[in-house]
Amino acid sequence: MSNNPNELRYSKEHEWLSAAADGVSSIGITEHAANALGDVVFVQLPEVGDTVTAGESCGELESTKSVSDLYSPVTGEVVEANEDVVNDPSLVNSAPFAGGWLFKVRVSEEPEDLMSAAEYTEFAGS
Repeated sequence: MSNNPNELRYSKEHEWLSAAADGVSSIGITEHAANALGDVVFVQLPEVGDTVTAGESCGELESTKSVSDLYSPVTGEVVEANEDVVNDPSLVNSAPFAGGWLFKVRVSEEPEDLMSAAEYTEFAGS
Protein backbone atom coordinates (compact mmCIF):
# COMPACT_ATOMS: atom_id res chain seq x y z
CA MET A 1 0.00 0.00 0.00
CA SER A 2 1.35 3.40 -0.97
CA ASN A 3 1.68 6.21 1.51
CA ASN A 4 0.46 9.34 -0.31
CA PRO A 5 1.38 12.51 1.61
CA ASN A 6 -1.68 14.62 2.47
CA GLU A 7 0.02 17.94 1.64
CA LEU A 8 0.40 16.99 -2.04
CA ARG A 9 -2.14 16.92 -4.87
CA TYR A 10 -2.26 14.19 -7.50
CA SER A 11 -3.05 13.75 -11.20
CA LYS A 12 -4.77 10.85 -12.96
CA GLU A 13 -1.42 10.25 -14.72
CA HIS A 14 0.13 9.44 -11.28
CA GLU A 15 2.15 12.63 -10.82
CA TRP A 16 2.18 14.58 -7.58
CA LEU A 17 2.35 18.35 -7.11
CA SER A 18 3.50 20.26 -4.05
CA ALA A 19 1.76 23.39 -2.81
CA ALA A 20 3.19 26.43 -4.56
CA ALA A 21 5.85 28.35 -2.65
CA ASP A 22 6.32 31.76 -4.31
CA GLY A 23 4.36 30.41 -7.27
CA VAL A 24 6.69 27.41 -7.75
CA SER A 25 5.62 23.78 -7.26
CA SER A 26 7.67 20.59 -7.25
CA ILE A 27 6.49 17.67 -9.37
CA GLY A 28 7.27 13.96 -9.21
CA ILE A 29 5.66 10.60 -9.75
CA THR A 30 3.81 8.73 -7.04
CA GLU A 31 5.05 5.69 -5.18
CA HIS A 32 2.25 3.74 -6.90
CA ALA A 33 3.63 4.75 -10.33
CA ALA A 34 7.24 4.07 -9.30
CA ASN A 35 6.28 0.58 -8.11
CA ALA A 36 4.34 -0.10 -11.32
CA LEU A 37 7.30 0.99 -13.46
CA GLY A 38 9.84 -1.14 -11.65
CA ASP A 39 13.48 -0.09 -11.37
CA VAL A 40 13.87 3.27 -13.12
CA VAL A 41 17.14 3.34 -15.08
CA PHE A 42 16.81 6.52 -17.18
CA VAL A 43 15.04 9.85 -16.71
CA GLN A 44 14.51 12.53 -19.37
CA LEU A 45 13.20 15.77 -17.86
CA PRO A 46 12.06 19.05 -19.37
CA GLU A 47 14.76 21.71 -19.44
CA VAL A 48 14.83 24.92 -17.43
CA GLY A 49 12.95 27.56 -19.41
CA ASP A 50 10.68 25.04 -21.14
CA THR A 51 6.93 25.61 -20.95
CA VAL A 52 4.94 22.58 -19.86
CA THR A 53 1.20 22.14 -20.34
CA ALA A 54 -1.14 20.34 -17.96
CA GLY A 55 -1.88 16.82 -19.14
CA GLU A 56 0.77 16.83 -21.88
CA SER A 57 3.95 14.76 -22.07
CA CYS A 58 7.08 16.63 -21.03
CA GLY A 59 9.62 13.87 -20.46
CA GLU A 60 10.21 10.17 -20.15
CA LEU A 61 10.95 7.52 -17.55
CA GLU A 62 12.59 4.28 -18.60
CA SER A 63 12.61 1.25 -16.34
CA THR A 64 13.76 -2.33 -16.64
CA LYS A 65 10.16 -3.15 -17.66
CA SER A 66 9.03 -0.30 -19.93
CA VAL A 67 9.25 3.29 -21.11
CA SER A 68 6.62 5.70 -19.80
CA ASP A 69 5.81 9.29 -20.68
CA LEU A 70 6.06 11.89 -17.93
CA TYR A 71 3.11 14.29 -17.85
CA SER A 72 2.91 17.70 -16.27
CA PRO A 73 -0.03 18.14 -13.87
CA VAL A 74 0.06 21.94 -14.37
CA THR A 75 0.87 24.57 -16.99
CA GLY A 76 3.87 26.80 -16.43
CA GLU A 77 7.58 27.40 -16.90
CA VAL A 78 10.18 24.89 -15.72
CA VAL A 79 12.50 26.65 -13.26
CA GLU A 80 14.53 23.65 -12.08
CA ALA A 81 15.20 20.05 -13.09
CA ASN A 82 16.46 17.55 -10.51
CA GLU A 83 19.93 16.65 -11.78
CA ASP A 84 20.32 14.17 -8.90
CA VAL A 85 17.56 12.04 -10.46
CA VAL A 86 19.13 12.30 -13.92
CA ASN A 87 22.44 11.08 -12.44
CA ASP A 88 20.80 8.45 -10.18
CA PRO A 89 17.38 7.43 -11.57
CA SER A 90 16.91 4.92 -8.72
CA LEU A 91 15.91 7.90 -6.51
CA VAL A 92 12.54 7.83 -8.29
CA ASN A 93 11.96 4.39 -6.72
CA SER A 94 13.66 4.86 -3.36
CA ALA A 95 12.34 8.35 -2.52
CA PRO A 96 9.51 9.33 -4.92
CA PHE A 97 8.15 12.01 -2.55
CA ALA A 98 11.52 13.36 -1.37
CA GLY A 99 14.86 13.21 -3.23
CA GLY A 100 13.15 11.65 -6.24
CA TRP A 101 11.21 14.79 -7.23
CA LEU A 102 11.60 15.49 -10.94
CA PHE A 103 11.21 19.18 -11.76
CA LYS A 104 9.86 22.50 -10.47
CA VAL A 105 7.41 24.72 -12.31
CA ARG A 106 6.37 28.35 -11.93
CA VAL A 107 2.67 27.58 -12.21
CA SER A 108 0.56 29.73 -14.54
CA GLU A 109 -2.49 27.44 -14.67
CA GLU A 110 -3.65 24.56 -12.51
CA PRO A 111 -6.40 22.20 -13.66
CA GLU A 112 -9.50 21.66 -11.56
CA ASP A 113 -9.21 17.86 -11.51
CA LEU A 114 -6.18 17.40 -9.24
CA MET A 115 -6.96 14.99 -6.40
CA SER A 116 -6.34 15.00 -2.67
CA ALA A 117 -4.28 12.17 -1.15
CA ALA A 118 -7.47 10.31 -0.14
CA GLU A 119 -9.01 10.73 -3.59
CA TYR A 120 -5.80 9.56 -5.28
CA THR A 121 -5.46 6.56 -2.97
CA GLU A 122 -8.97 5.50 -3.92
CA PHE A 123 -8.35 6.21 -7.63
CA ALA A 124 -5.09 4.23 -7.71
CA GLY A 125 -6.38 1.46 -5.51
CA SER A 126 -3.31 1.86 -3.34
